[in-house]
This record gives sequence, C-alpha cells and structure tokens, in this order.
Amino acid sequence: MMIYDPQDMHIEIMKQNPRRAGYKGGDFAEWQKNAREKLWELLGMDELIKCAPDLQIEFTKQQDGFTETRFNFLVEPKMRIVAHLWVPDGATKPLPLVICLQGHSKGMNISMGRPYDDKPIVGDRDFAVYAVKLGYAVLSMDQRCFGQCGGTDDGPNCYIPTMAALLIGRTTIGERVWDIMRVIDVITDNFSDVIDLEKILLMGNSGGGTATIYAAALETRISAAMPSCAFCGYMESIGVQRHCTCNHIPHIAKYFDMGDLGGMIAPRPLVVVNGKLDYSFPLASAQREFGVTKTYYELSGKPDNCRHVIGEEGHRFYADIGWGAMHELGFPYNMK
Repeated sequence: MMIYDPQDMHIEIMKQNPRRAGYKGGDFAEWQKNAREKLWELLGMDELIKCAPDLQIEFTKQQDGFTETRFNFLVEPKMRIVAHLWVPDGATKPLPLVICLQGHSKGMNISMGRPYDDKPIVGDRDFAVYAVKLGYAVLSMDQRCFGQCGGTDDGPNCYIPTMAALLIGRTTIGERVWDIMRVIDVITDNFSDVIDLEKILLMGNSGGGTATIYAAALETRISAAMPSCAFCGYMESIGVQRHCTCNHIPHIAKYFDMGDLGGMIAPRPLVVVNGKLDYSFPLASAQREFGVTKTYYELSGKPDNCRHVIGEEGHRFYADIGWGAMHELGFPYNMK
C-alpha cells in the first residue's frame, strides 16, 4: 500500500502498538513497579522540583452545611496552586476525602457550583457540591493552565505552556500529576485531624479525568479513582482527533495504552465513566481498553474492583451511575 499522507502512516504504526512496557508475564507486582518507573520517565517527572510548600491559609468560612478553607501553596519554587477544602458540619472523626479536578473550563469554580459567568452548570460537573452533600470532605483545585493556575478570562490556556514544557523535558500532564501529589502532602501534614488519609478518592471529567488516570497510576496514596470521559485508546482519541496539546506525552503510545495505566491502579477501586455519545473518546475503544484493565485486575487478585459505567449522553459526568458504582466497590458512601 502506498502512503503519501504522514498521518496515514502514523495511524498504521499506532494500529500495531506493541505495548512495549505492558505486562508480558511474571510477577504482577514487579510489573507494576517497572511500569510506574517507565511512566514516571515518560511524564518527565524527574525534571520537577520539590520544595517546601509554604502553606498560606487565605480564609476559613462557615458555609451552608460545611466549613470552607481556601489555601495556596508552592508545588515548585516558582509555582503556586490554589485549593478549597470543604469539611461537612458535624464530623466527629476524620472523613474520606474526594479530590475534584475540572477539565477544560474556567476552572475549579465549576466543581464548586460557582461559575464565573451566568451560564448554568450542566452535566453533573459540580462534583464538589454533590460529594459534600454525601458527607465527604472535598478538595477542589485548579490544574495548571486552568482557572487561577494559568487560565484566562476565556478559559484554559494550555498550548504555549505545554509546548514550552516539552522543550525542557516536561509534560503538562506530568506537572498536573505532581501537583496532585503535592496537595496530598499538604493534606497529610496539615489536615490529618479532619481527613482520613487511608480513604482518598480522586475524580475528574475530561481533562480532569485524564489527570485522574495518570495520577492514580503513579500515586498509591490515592485509594480510589473515578475518571470520566477520558479513558480511551490513544489511537482513536488523541491519535486521530484534534484534542488539546496537554493530552500528549512523547513516546507514550510506544510503551502503553490506556488499559495499561488502569493496570497500574489495580487493585484499588476504579470506576471508569464514559458517555455513549462522547465521540471525542469513542466508546468501542474505551470498552476495549477497559477489557485490558480488567485483565490486570484479575492478575492483581481483585477482579471485581473495577467497573465501567456508561451514560446515555455525551461528554459529561454521570453522577448517579458513577457514585453508585463507587459505592458498590466499597468506597464510603452517604455517611450522614
């Protein structure tokens, strides 16, 4: 077959993806260790610079049904992250924590049900509001290039920062994963009196779902994960469609596909949420990759600890079926 279009050639190569770092047999725990090391390398994590967080509490306020603390902290020497922690009223012991990640939007205020404009929040994207009503402690944070962490009045601003990151051996996804790790450090060191550190659920939609998958693959302090509208094979999503550049990681498709990342999360509870009509992350591809993840969960000895739930619409979160599946997997639910 004669190929004259470079993208046609790329597609042919991706169709034959050998998953070079996928499981090939032997000790499963050893594979997970090696796979995480390779993923760490691909994300450029060694280029990131750990520093003291210099935590600054901006305010603590009583809200309707919960106490809200806004704080900022250093994730790298010249990079600050802003976060809001909500703790439900009446808690008598440390609570499970839900970390909420918005996708490509104006930022974490969507999670908190506080849009910057008059547009209604649709598609169950106000994760924090839903979770705090269930009785969880909730942390909302802006990811790099979104909201108060590099976004603009018009929305996310990923392209130039992502291209610059690639020039210096970094990736935007790696930086976002790093920030999630550092916020867990801050919670551990400063809020352990109100947070049960053994029960940390990470969740997000779209770009937030992508960060959820990668962070849960690498960070074992995350005890459960619920990515939405992000889990899909590389070729059918970011390989052949126009997606934000922040989704792309050099060489990743040579070594892994999304199902392998799910294998790094095993055996922790994992609920993958997709939309039947979400053509940005085609369902057939998502189902194929979830089948790969399911095989890894079988290897881990916990075959029933992962679920794939499918909403009837498109690119959004599906709170009822997502949380229902997480409840079935044993993550604390409706604790009031």
